[in-house]
Amino acid sequence: MNFNAALVTLSLVASLSAAETPKIFSGYFEKDVPVKAQIGMVLPPPEIDKYVEKVQIAARKDPKWFLEFSSKAKPGVPLPYDAHLGLTQAEYDEYIQLWNKRQFRPAEEVILMLRQSAGSDVWSISATGGASLFSTLRYSAKDDSFRSPNGPMKRIEDIKADADGVLGEWSGSEWKFEEETSLGKTKESFALGQFADHKFGILVYRAQEQSTEGTRLLDKSVVVRFALGQVAQVKESTTAAKPAPKK
Repeated sequence: MNFNAALVTLSLVASLSAAETPKIFSGYFEKDVPVKAQIGMVLPPPEIDKYVEKVQIAARKDPKWFLEFSSKAKPGVPLPYDAHLGLTQAEYDEYIQLWNKRQFRPAEEVILMLRQSAGSDVWSISATGGASLFSTLRYSAKDDSFRSPNGPMKRIEDIKADADGVLGEWSGSEWKFEEETSLGKTKESFALGQFADHKFGILVYRAQEQSTEGTRLLDKSVVVRFALGQVAQVKESTTAAKPAPKK
């Protein structure tokens, strides 16, 4: 094989390898490349707590009204103003201003890596630390579905979170598992997307189990943020490869 033919062959092999990576991971991960990430939560300034406490007090005074009022509101965003919330209009306005100042607060540094099971179209995102909660999930490119130890997680409607939502404005794909048996209910969800600034990706995982009596048996969740592009990739140290200076 001549040199030019070898280049063509290598190019084809590289193209085939790149094409193997499922579309949903494109722009987020490269196969077998570790990525730095952070477990955390998007939270408003602590000054908001005094207003949250007032609303909680009002809710305890009239739980029936609060349950009905909150059930009509959009999930994940602040409730609309009502005098029954225990806040004046000025206090409510201050509450919204503080809510709009929320930021991502990291709690743990972790590593993520996209892996492919040998000889198959099954993929997984291995993770360290607290993010290992979703390391057992297996993605099938053929079915566009994840499988957890509980069972298959089906693709549901894509996420397009409002800017006023808990995590802020972001969009992505989501998969969900739900099962109800004589022992209780099990829910599990996994989402992969990116924030509106296109600088950070986000992974959201949650697992819940509830008994037939309504007792919560399990409720685990994790939110992981990672920078998009090569800036988040873990670089191997080249210190050991440097030759010792000559005397």
